Amino acid sequence: MKRREFVAKTLAGGVLARSGPAAGSRGPGSPQGAADWSHRGEVVIERASSGRPHEGKVLAAIQPHVDDVPIFAGGTVAKLVSEGYRGYLIRTSNDEMAGEGTTGEVVLRNERDTDAVAKALELKKVFNLEYRNHLMDGTSRIEMRARLIFLFRTLKVDTIICYDPWGLYEENPDHYVTAQVVEAACWMAGMDKDYPEQLAAGLEPHAVREKYYFARGPQLVNRIVDISAWIDQKVEANRVIATQGPGGSSGARLRARLAEQDRRLPILGNDDDTANRQYIKSFVLDFDSEHLRGVPSDREIGRAYGLEWAERFHYIGPIESRLEAYIKEHAVSR
Repeated sequence: MKRREFVAKTLAGGVLARSGPAAGSRGPGSPQGAADWSHRGEVVIERASSGRPHEGKVLAAIQPHVDDVPIFAGGTVAKLVSEGYRGYLIRTSNDEMAGEGTTGEVVLRNERDTDAVAKALELKKVFNLEYRNHLMDGTSRIEMRARLIFLFRTLKVDTIICYDPWGLYEENPDHYVTAQVVEAACWMAGMDKDYPEQLAAGLEPHAVREKYYFARGPQLVNRIVDISAWIDQKVEANRVIATQGPGGSSGARLRARLAEQDRRLPILGNDDDTANRQYIKSFVLDFDSEHLRGVPSDREIGRAYGLEWAERFHYIGPIESRLEAYIKEHAVSR
């Protein structure tokens, strides 16, 4: 997708303007909580956890295009993996519409970039579904859903990160189709009558119970994730995308253009590698008006909650039934 155009019509505030709790606070929707009610609207600040509290859990970062997760959720993916998750990257499109060269060359380069993103975020494996870029609204959603259910059951996915199926004013069909199909697949994967051939092959029902949804437009924002400790890893995940997006060699190109005018920006340093990293960190993720017109940057999101860097999500987590909660609290031995 073209990041130079991706937020031209986006509203800045969304629900982020809602007053939240003091920085560092945790609610029942934190990873340590037994039940999550944060999807009802209150804002929860998710900070770094000590140790590896998510050891044994599985994360699937799902994106239509190579640069979606790195831009909107790269810090959160890095955070959760460092806290014990085993992570996988699922890309639904073939990214044929984004990049210079022939269609085949673009598809190959974006595939290689996707592998590089997975490596930067320490994800174990990439699954490319290879649906046609920008044509996903004509794709069989039933087929895509079945493939995702197969992956959720096979990998035993506990948590997903993806576009928000309820995000407003989303114009890219790859984004909203992927989001809607993922949402359906998450609960259907837990049913014992859906796709019985998968169960006959040895898989078991396995619902995805925790979701971090991001959007490039207005959405319900009820979780702010502190990514300050992972900002450099997020920068790297964007830097390795050479074919599309605002990362790659943008800093080096800017440095070269200024040099032709006998000028320089000290923040870009004295070499191309430094320039590329600083461009992403200081402009793309901070205040780059060209790529993030009207959208709060990671720096701005963090500042609103007393954090250095942060990402925002519509979070939906596991909810303990009221009956089970009552039994846990009131049951006695016979």
